[in-house]
Amino acid sequence: MIKDSPNPPLNSAPLHADARRAINPNPKHSAECALSADRLFTVRTDLDAETLLANASQDLASVQVLAANLAFEVDGAARDVTLGICRMLEGIQLLVDRTLDQFETQNPMAKF
Repeated sequence: MIKDSPNPPLNSAPLHADARRAINPNPKHSAECALSADRLFTVRTDLDAETLLANASQDLASVQVLAANLAFEVDGAARDVTLGICRMLEGIQLLVDRTLDQFETQNPMAKF
């Protein structure tokens, strides 16, 4: 009779250690997360303002596309609300992009 699986190793401690590392790859990170268990998302503290603004700009652009596509799928008051959200997002996008431009003029050699 052919076995479906091979024999397990006699010493399973290394496998258990690997499993623990796979579940919890960074013990420091999990301790940090335990302190902020009331939050769903966090922002890395080692990122500079320019990087954060660049990511915010990209996220805003994505949300703008989502809202614009939704505006063409609905009618009436829902369309008006969605188009209002689109205009607000465009204004926020302009503010973020202007701030990014200021970073670029202060440091023309900056990388994105």
